[in-house]
Amino acid sequence: MSSTQDSAVEHSLQQPNSSDSNHDGNNNPSNNDSNELPDSYPNLHKPSASFKNRDAYLKHELQIMQPKRWRVNLPFRDYRFEYEDTIPAMAATIGKVVMVGAIAATFAGPLGLSEAFVLENVRYELLIVAVFVFLFSGLLLPTANLAGTHGPLIPLIPIVVAAGGHPMAFGLLIGAFGLLLAISKGGSLLANLTSKGVCGGLLLYLGFIGTTSQVKNLFAWAEGIGMSHIAFTVILLTIVLYAVLENYQKRWLAVPLSCLLGGGVAFAMGAPFEFKTAPGLPHMSPAYWWGENTGWMLGLPTVESFIVVLPFAVLAVAMWSPDFLGHQVFQKISYPKRTERVLMDIDDTMTSASIRQVAGSVLGGANFASSWGTYIVPAAIAKRPIPAGAVLTALFCLIAGLWGYPMDLAIWEPVMCVALIVGVFIPLLEAGMEMTREGKTTQSAAIVVFASALVNPAFGWSITLLLDNLGLIGSKERSANLSKMSRWIIPAAVFIILTGVMAIVGMLPGIPALVASFRH
Repeated sequence: MSSTQDSAVEHSLQQPNSSDSNHDGNNNPSNNDSNELPDSYPNLHKPSASFKNRDAYLKHELQIMQPKRWRVNLPFRDYRFEYEDTIPAMAATIGKVVMVGAIAATFAGPLGLSEAFVLENVRYELLIVAVFVFLFSGLLLPTANLAGTHGPLIPLIPIVVAAGGHPMAFGLLIGAFGLLLAISKGGSLLANLTSKGVCGGLLLYLGFIGTTSQVKNLFAWAEGIGMSHIAFTVILLTIVLYAVLENYQKRWLAVPLSCLLGGGVAFAMGAPFEFKTAPGLPHMSPAYWWGENTGWMLGLPTVESFIVVLPFAVLAVAMWSPDFLGHQVFQKISYPKRTERVLMDIDDTMTSASIRQVAGSVLGGANFASSWGTYIVPAAIAKRPIPAGAVLTALFCLIAGLWGYPMDLAIWEPVMCVALIVGVFIPLLEAGMEMTREGKTTQSAAIVVFASALVNPAFGWSITLLLDNLGLIGSKERSANLSKMSRWIIPAAVFIILTGVMAIVGMLPGIPALVASFRH
């Protein structure tokens, strides 16, 4: 590269990053074409040996990438694979097995389906997701986060089943509403209206609840085998390991090392473990999964099936915005300046998640899609863009689904719990603290946590969004600069719709469901 080009690149990479200084800016950074680079990615790429350290090389890679929307993005021409990409791919695969297993099991209980159904559907979903992750995040939409699993939806599933809801109808409506939100740019609009304090509080709540739940899960498992001391030892050693990695700025290694530590220590202390899931293929025919005597044993949905799940589908998609926003903000905090082009695009992520949801539901999978948190958080920590890790995630999911044995390891509590704690929930806590350390953000953050504890994070986000934009809490200067539409009309509409749907299905504590058929 010529010295003139080098100078131009240096100048372009040293401009201030708007997302660094203010979260309330453009939340669809991939559509921002104001930061043109002087040359193509292959010409701007430099070998890692030419940088003073690995971190500088990874930052430079983020700054020179030029992802193309709805066009083919190829390895080495548009992005590169680095060994750091294996970390989020590993964490994502563990998270996928756990979350899809939880959804399938939550359906299986009320429907009277066996454990074999759960295992086979998880394998099926691993193969389905491998195709869509590669196709969208790895190839056509490199700024769309991977379409993962909608964890906050799990508590709703027993209510859906009790009301007579059909999983295919539920999934198809989620996909349809998600596409409408993506096409209308509603996701990025709501993200733009969410202040640092509101988003920081949301991250704090999700991080704290997630951490405590995984600690409880690990102790419950250890007590179940009569060896409670194993849980204490594993968590204590994980804390020390995480602190050491933080000290040496190697936090991106937390997932594999913690999994190795947790599993190794538990096994050495006598915890039982064995591989049970042999290699094989699940049933690949949608006709099998939607048969009346096979798969789900429900047959195809009727018009009534769609009516029953309608309010739940509205709620599921409404809960996407705080989820997607938290993931994008974590990227912004973790990435260096001048990386707007590679940040997660909220509307593109909603598009890919919606399409993946429709296809998965038609094929017979148990997954309900959302932004893939167990991928994007470790990827942001490792300072890696989305596409390379997405391709590896697709490969790892394919291997796990076909080989079978990795699924047993991924759901073993000493491995699973510590992976989720250090790979997702502790980083969310750190990001929330980072966002709420200045100005009047602590007021809004506290209200988000308070309101989320009352009902759930979607309720907490919607009511605090309204109060914050009205200027009752948080920055009054920010509120004064908002238009009437942004200050109260849109936030009030979001809060009323969300709260109304929750009231209909019986999610407001102490208040029976307004519709009698949802009172179970």
